[in-house]
Amino acid sequence: MASWRFEAIGTHWDIESTVALTEADRTAVSAEVERFDREWSRFRPDSEVTRLGTEGGAFASTDAGPMLDAYRALSAATDGAVNPLVAVSLAAIGYDAEYSLVPGEPVRAPSDWEQRVAWTRSEVAVTAPALLDVGALGKGRLVDLVLSTLSHVPGDLVVDAGGDIRVRGAGVRIGLEHPYDPQKAIGVVGVRDGALCASAVNRRAWGSGLHHVLDARTGVPVQTWAATWALAPDAMTADAVATALFFPGGPEIAADWGVHWVRMSTDGRVQRSPGGPAELFLSGKTGPSAPN
Repeated sequence: MASWRFEAIGTHWDIESTVALTEADRTAVSAEVERFDREWSRFRPDSEVTRLGTEGGAFASTDAGPMLDAYRALSAATDGAVNPLVAVSLAAIGYDAEYSLVPGEPVRAPSDWEQRVAWTRSEVAVTAPALLDVGALGKGRLVDLVLSTLSHVPGDLVVDAGGDIRVRGAGVRIGLEHPYDPQKAIGVVGVRDGALCASAVNRRAWGSGLHHVLDARTGVPVQTWAATWALAPDAMTADAVATALFFPGGPEIAADWGVHWVRMSTDGRVQRSPGGPAELFLSGKTGPSAPN
């Protein structure tokens, strides 16, 4: 497999392909990543969502419908814990556009986000200035877009964006990294013509117990679950479920969407979806299949 590695949207990318990508392929991928980032990154002063946060208004994007429809389902399943206006909560504890990492008092995200944000298949608008954060599923969406951009490339293809992975063709075995020891795995899972996405509280952590996975209803980082993994046909769905699994309702939406999953608690218990394909190594520490 040929490999192309690069940095984008604050993470490391690795694209492996049976046939080496051409310069035109790489240019097309870079252009799609730049488009998505310019529209949806709250860390860019020139992005469309930053403009919505300061001025209000609307912008056109083919990602609006798929992502915000999924957010509506996630919000309903988790009783509001997942909310695209969580940006204000993240900024309050230091995960702001400047990466200040200077924590203040927790701030709840607006619970009426569906009244504040309107969208169609190809546009999003806000009734008053409001900053969106699509971190619950945005990276997965971009992985899918990159794979689509390379749909003409023959043979097998693996798109890996910092652990959010989509595979086309021949299967790969992927380790489930232990959230407290990156040199270890708690298990492995095979992925063929599908996606595996992960989320963990150790990836973006600072201060005393602060990390990027927040309950939008409280503005406080989650405490029960340390890491989640979700296996789905596409990366946006897998990414969305990996986020939902930190909250009550996560296993239920995973079942509704036909997604297999694994999650590990902060005290070392491991749970999995019934009949899931992952091979787990932590014998004796596996909890019930799918409780909240």
